[in-house]
Amino acid sequence: MKPKVIVYKKVDKKVLELIEDTCKVVYFEKLDSNIYPEFIEELKDTEGLIGSGLKVDHELLDLAPQLKIVCNIAVGYDNLDLAALAERGIMATNTPDVLNDTVADTIMGLILSTARRMPELDQWVKTGQWNSGLEEKWFGIDVHHKVLGIIGMGGIGSAVAKRAHFGFDMEILYHNRSRNQDAEQRFGATYCSIEELLKNSDFVCLMTPLTPETVNLIGKREFELMKESAIFINASRGKTVDEEALILALQDGQIYGAGLDVFVQEPVKKDNPLLSMKNVVTLPHIGSATYETRFKMAMTAATNLVTGLKDGNPPNLIN
Repeated sequence: MKPKVIVYKKVDKKVLELIEDTCKVVYFEKLDSNIYPEFIEELKDTEGLIGSGLKVDHELLDLAPQLKIVCNIAVGYDNLDLAALAERGIMATNTPDVLNDTVADTIMGLILSTARRMPELDQWVKTGQWNSGLEEKWFGIDVHHKVLGIIGMGGIGSAVAKRAHFGFDMEILYHNRSRNQDAEQRFGATYCSIEELLKNSDFVCLMTPLTPETVNLIGKREFELMKESAIFINASRGKTVDEEALILALQDGQIYGAGLDVFVQEPVKKDNPLLSMKNVVTLPHIGSATYETRFKMAMTAATNLVTGLKDGNPPNLIN
């Protein structure tokens, strides 16, 4: 008998076909309040879960006594209670690497659009305000040959460093839990403390995963250490930053601007002060949001699921 699995995210037909070859699939394109009771009912005899964003904790696991594997279609896994999963012998997987280049492209886009004020000037042109030569008050700042500080030199951080070093001749500073010798050799990256990085970087890019240790990693003290001309980029998770401290730093001119793909609350509240700041570029968490990459992520997660149920050895086991 095929093991029963729940797919709780819209995926390509080819992804479903891969899973259906070996599993009995219950498919929910989206979990909402109307669907959730049915989803809970289906958990009773489910052996696998695949999707993203669902909080998997003791409460949910109590409803799924036969569960063997949970597969995130994401590189992050802060939605998973790894201790609870390990306690019950349930495998957990993610989709690393396949999204590195796409997210790095997004980050470079944030760096460029914030420094050169592209969204602001786009609206200035579209609203008919370009009536003469460009005045100095509309000038941005250069990106090339500047210092880029990367906090979190993993796969995505390395992809950003590659673009910055070879494409823009930027000097790379980085802080990580451990030294990244490859980044040092290939991109001339210099390892340093967070304090040194913040003091010397023209652009500060936060790329750490969300863990108990990284919640509010960047706050009032950290913004005070940055240059007044610095631009802060966050494409990791919203909760890695003290958002109130960021707002105050921008309002008080402690930093030049910010490029944000993530927020503490998503979708972001309409009255969030960040949305009315001209020196802030805001994106709706689009880091890996291209069809090609999302397809690869879903296929990777599906492979994790099928392999994990077959032999207990999925390629991207987290725990």
